[in-house]
Amino acid sequence: MGDRRGRKLGFPTANVRIGPNVDLADGVYAGVVELEDATRHRAAISVGRRPHYYEVGERLVEAHLLDFDRDLYGERIRVEVGTLVREQRSFGTEGELVEQIASDVAAIRVLRAESPMSSRLPGAPPN
Repeated sequence: MGDRRGRKLGFPTANVRIGPNVDLADGVYAGVVELEDATRHRAAISVGRRPHYYEVGERLVEAHLLDFDRDLYGERIRVEVGTLVREQRSFGTEGELVEQIASDVAAIRVLRAESPMSSRLPGAPPN
């Protein structure tokens, strides 16, 4: 399912297939990922077909857990999608994509810091 491209770009992701009955617009969202051990982590979540790499790719949820450095391959996760940050789009170069992802992550840090829930998440700034 995953190409490990996120890791190569500096933003590793946990990828989840989207069921056919999920009504969620493609885009980049602020959200939370819950792991099997019940820990919850702030995340930048991309929903869509990875238009920079594929004209018509498989529709996936790709979650980049903020301030997290552990391999999640084979682990079951639960993804909670929150605020829409931007719509999905393609980029002219991979460098432009990396710049946009960094900008998305920065915006998501601000959004999550403003949320009352963020104080319970690892890596959350103090309120």
